[in-house]
Amino acid sequence: MELDDRKLKILKAVIQNYLETGEPVGSRTISKYTDLKLSSATIRNEMADLEELGYIVQPHTSAGRIPTDKGYRLYVDDLMAQKKQELEDRESKVSDREKEVDSMRDILNEKVDRVEELLQNVAKVLAKDTNYATMITAPQVKGNKLKFVQLSQLESDKILAVIVMEGNIIRNKVIDVSEALSQENILKLNILLNTTLTGLTLEQMNLSIVSKMENQAGEHMQLVKEVLDAIVEAISNEDQLEIYTSGATNIFKYPELSDSVKASELIYTLEEKQSLSGLIADQQSGKDKEADDHGIQVYIGNETPVASMKDCSVVTATYELQDGLKGTIGIIGPKRMDYEKVVESLKTIQTQMDEVFKKT
Repeated sequence: MELDDRKLKILKAVIQNYLETGEPVGSRTISKYTDLKLSSATIRNEMADLEELGYIVQPHTSAGRIPTDKGYRLYVDDLMAQKKQELEDRESKVSDREKEVDSMRDILNEKVDRVEELLQNVAKVLAKDTNYATMITAPQVKGNKLKFVQLSQLESDKILAVIVMEGNIIRNKVIDVSEALSQENILKLNILLNTTLTGLTLEQMNLSIVSKMENQAGEHMQLVKEVLDAIVEAISNEDQLEIYTSGATNIFKYPELSDSVKASELIYTLEEKQSLSGLIADQQSGKDKEADDHGIQVYIGNETPVASMKDCSVVTATYELQDGLKGTIGIIGPKRMDYEKVVESLKTIQTQMDEVFKKT
């Protein structure tokens, strides 16, 4: 059953009021909150219908109503649809929001020696900007492929193997050798490695390919084995998911999450991080059709695959650095989070990260 305009307006008024106050919303509040000019009795009847339809619920007798997950989902879907239709005209939104954007830009533009430091900064900026808990994963290329290997003589007993993967991820490995190799032999080994392995994922480097290479390497079979071990280690390390979190203590700012058991479980999840991998996998794989143009998705309550976040809303976005390197940004807060601000913050971070990495 579709909601008529009056029910939709009342539902949105309930949700918006609850987002602001965190308190159950009564019919008298709604009668002052909307432009419907309806009596409290009429609003009570409409709210009873909304409750029967599963959009709001009365937490206890004589209390007002609060939104259900279904109610939040309708509200968020409508908000995302409005955002999609809006022209990207930011001039009309200056003042405080523009200062926040500038603050993000300043921190992201700070010189950092490693991507990890930048990602930690992003998590901190978002936590401060939104007052929620945040997470961000290091960029990954799913099914990473080898681009090329370059062997070169460092010293008479040392060979440097430079391993380049998709996304221009570079790993160096120094390999000890029992005797010096001629430039001709190094050239032959480079040709053997690259003609056989270039463009392959770790899974495609099977036993048959490895055995064939080792046979072709002849007396240099041991060196080829060590180079293969270095390649496996490099790609395997890139496949390990690294997650950075910030703002876990912001949870205590929201009474519905600050219960000692709920809060401790949620903080443990954010600190231990392993459980977050299920959320990341869900966001990266099967829900593309539900994401907006910025890859932003909203999980409300039981929609999230993380058990300790069933009383939360989680908003995630995909960021992309270069050459297919992708990661996930997430904001975790109460179901009554400020969805509009959260979505804007994620879009801003995506834009700023793109600008930073285009400069590098």
